[in-house]
Formats: sequence, structure tokens, C-alpha cells
Amino acid sequence: MVLPKCRYISVVFFAFVVLLINNGVEAFHKVYPHLQSVSTISVSGQHRTAYHFQPPKNWINGPMYYKGIYHLFYQYNPKGSVWGNIVWAHSVSKDLINWRSLEHALYPSKPFDKFGCWSGSATIVPGKGPVILYTGVVDDKQTQVQCYAIPEDLNDPLLQKWVKPDKFNPILVANKGVNGSAFRDPTTAWLSKDGHWKILVGSRKNLTGIAYLYRSKDFMNWVQAKHPIHSKGETGMWECPDFYPVLLRGNAGLETSEEGNHVKYVFKNSLDITRFDYYTVGTYFKDKDRYAPDNTSEDGWGGLRYDYGNFYASKSFFDPSKNRRILWGWANESDTKEDDVRKGWAGIQAIPRTVWLDSTGRQLADVEVTFSFASLDKAETYDPKWVNAQDLCAQKGSKLQGGVGPFGLLTLASQNFEEFTPVFFRIFKGPDKHVVLLCSDARSSSLKSSMYKPSFAGFVDVDLATKRKLSLRSLIDHSVVESFGEGGKTNILSRVYPQLAVANQAHLFVFNNGTEPISVENLKAWSMNPADIK
Repeated sequence: MVLPKCRYISVVFFAFVVLLINNGVEAFHKVYPHLQSVSTISVSGQHRTAYHFQPPKNWINGPMYYKGIYHLFYQYNPKGSVWGNIVWAHSVSKDLINWRSLEHALYPSKPFDKFGCWSGSATIVPGKGPVILYTGVVDDKQTQVQCYAIPEDLNDPLLQKWVKPDKFNPILVANKGVNGSAFRDPTTAWLSKDGHWKILVGSRKNLTGIAYLYRSKDFMNWVQAKHPIHSKGETGMWECPDFYPVLLRGNAGLETSEEGNHVKYVFKNSLDITRFDYYTVGTYFKDKDRYAPDNTSEDGWGGLRYDYGNFYASKSFFDPSKNRRILWGWANESDTKEDDVRKGWAGIQAIPRTVWLDSTGRQLADVEVTFSFASLDKAETYDPKWVNAQDLCAQKGSKLQGGVGPFGLLTLASQNFEEFTPVFFRIFKGPDKHVVLLCSDARSSSLKSSMYKPSFAGFVDVDLATKRKLSLRSLIDHSVVESFGEGGKTNILSRVYPQLAVANQAHLFVFNNGTEPISVENLKAWSMNPADIK
């Protein structure tokens, strides 16, 4: 059918596992007392997702594999669909699609977490089992400390009861010189060859983002290293840090404590200022406990991202049952807080994704399509000033005719195109190579005006000199369009809320608005059954 070098991680859609706990972010700690609901809510289902994880109602933000069960812990407001009254909810699954909710795992109950149980991580400690490390808030000034919790019964595969021992808690308090109100989100621990457990805690000093490193012999008594493992000026608070090894070659995952010359390291931070996740690939100097990014990507705002859309506070984990590393991120709503209250719910989890270092060294559903083109002669000239992909997408869009592109999918489109969310490629001719832009443009997604409708975008690292084709896969789920460009090299999650293009009135089209003919080599589409989430 014809239609008129950096270091990267590949991130590929794959629905399965994690004890991943990524909650509690500063900018989302604004409480809305007038919107808190203590009575039963009539939950609206029009834009509610069918196979992305979300609880039956109210607010979420935020996975471990233990004795054959996947555990998802997430921050949850049992009293309303805005931030506040936060507990650690707990759901379990055998396939990462269908979920059963259990009793809340953690809730404020001790002096060291009286004002909040915020984000953290879980580690399987040999001889001890799962240990949760989390941030406790001790006062109304948001003074933060690091605490731990353990299962009441290690023989219970569902881990239904958790306890917070008074002994050793809190295990970490901010030392002199550390900002105690910006000191949170402990990582999964790794065990070094010298017998020390190590973790990172995110922080900031003025506008410098910092990850402090702590060591312990027994997992209870922790000592701060003389210097942070890494820091960067003008990046602000580093939330939900994540640090893990990846194979130099191959797509198998590695346990977090893996060391050797066969690995590189990924260091990810969620920047509170921008509300996006950024990562670098680099070297971990174990003798100095320092991390140095390779000189293949910017360390900061202009750096690489797992996802160039609505995707934040992500967390990875190693799944021993499948021998892979899984990444799971959180997507907030894009409508108003008042809309969230009317809907009765807010926040979803993105589809779990596998992660590995791709052949170019880059880090990194259901509609799958491959586009090809015979010539690139008509590609528009690339302006070197176009360094911001999102701005370029907003400038060009899907409606402005180009040379090679825009071409792609019109998702969630109404019959007469009053509403549609285009996901598309646009190719430009650069001085040395062609530049490929992937966009997910929500500006036409809804007739409703009182919501955030951005044009998300990212550049795709692909050599079109040897391959004249591009692949696109999109998961479309009511209010989510989650897209993976060129096998997961560039990914974009968008939240959209159509008023007309819902249920049977939502249509899918393939389009080309460039002068160069585009061929659809293959197109596969599946109607997805709803997951069993209760």
C-alpha cells in the first residue's frame, strides 16, 4: 500500500515484572484539601484504561519478583483522586497484566514517617529476603529520613503484611551539609565485592542535583561516602535515582550487583524542574565510588530520555525468572485536578518495558506498522538551530505538508477528524546524515480546551543511508497513546481525552502528508481485551 552517535538504551514494550517502588515526588506533594474525597466516588470509565495498570479509583503514582509472584507497590490516596493521604498500596500478579489488590503495605504510623511514607526501592537481601527502603517524613516542614520495612512472614508468597521495626529506624538521616527537605528516594542496593552494600539517595544543593552514596556491611548501619557518586549543576532536585549495570553486548538483563569489564552503567534521574526522566551511560569507578558519564550524550536537561512524552519517576529492576531488566514508569493525567475528581481516578503505569544497551550503545502495542520510501531527495533541509525536538514538532506538526513526511498513524480519530492524535515521522536532510523526528501531537486530541495538550517529540538515531524504512508500534488504550519508534529507540507516551473519538466512535488511520510517496510494507492491528485488575 502506498500513501499520497550517542550511547542509547533500547527500551522495548514487554508486559511483565518488577518490585519497583517509585513514589513521592516533590512537585506532586501539593495537597488539595478542597478536593479530597472521603465519600464514595462515582467512577467515570470513558477515559479509563483497559490494560494499563491503575487501581479501581483515586490517585496513584508508582515493581519485585518473589516466589513466583510479581509485586507492585505504589503511592496511593485512598480518600481522593488528588495527591494527599498517601499510603503504599500493594498489588500482585503472575503475568504483569492482571492484578489483585492486597492490604496496604505501608502507611504513616511511626514517628519517623508520621507525615508521610514516600518513595523508595526494594532489595532481595540473601538470608533476609525482601527489604523495602523508603523515605519517611518526620514533620510538617517535610524533613526527610530513610527507613526500612520487612515482611512479617517470609513464607507468605503474597507478602501481605509488612512491619517497620523500631530498631535501626530511621536508618539514615541527613548529615550536616545535606538538605534534609530534599533527601529522598533510596535506590535498590547493590553488593560490592568488598562486602559492602551500597545505595544512592537523591538530593540537591541549591540548583545542583546530587546523588549521595551510602555503604553498609549489615544493611542496617549506613555510612555516607566522602563525596556524592555524581552531581550536576543547574539540574535541580534529583528524584527517583536509578543506577544499574547493562551488558556491553546482548540483550540479557543483569542483577544490580553485577560487576566486570563486560558491563557499562546506566544512571537515571527524574528532574523535578522539567518533570522528565534523563539518563546517561558511563563508567562506575568502584575504587572511588564515582560515576562518570561517557562523552556520548549531554549530562542534564538536554540528555537522553527513556520516553519523550508523559513518563516520570521510572524505576528498573532485574527479573531473574526471565533474565532481563524491566523498566516501569508513571504517567500523570493531563486534564485538571477538578477533572480528576469528577473522573474518580488519576494516574496510570506505563506498559513494562525491557531495557538493554543497543548495538550503537543507546539505552533504551496494539498497532504495528513498517513504512518504506524509495527516495530521500525531497527531504526538507534541517536547520542546525532545531535542537529541541518538541519545539520542532510543534512548529511543523502533521498538518503542514513536507517532503518525506509527516507520515504515520492518526490514532483516536473522530469520523470527521474533529479530534485525532497523530503519531508520525518526519525526515530532514542534515549536513552529514538525515535527521528523523518522531512526534506524538496531542494538540488536536480533544475538543475540550481546559487541559494540557502538548506536542511531544524525540529524534530517532537511525542510519537511512543503509535502510529506507522505519517501524512504529503504538498501544492505544482509551486515554493513552504509547508509541515505540524504530524498535524502541525513541518512545513517547501521551495522555489524551477525546470527547467524540471514544469507544466505537474512535478510528485509526494511516496517513502521509509529504510529497514523497510512502509505502506500508506491513500493518498489524489487534483489539486488546481488558485486563483483570481488582
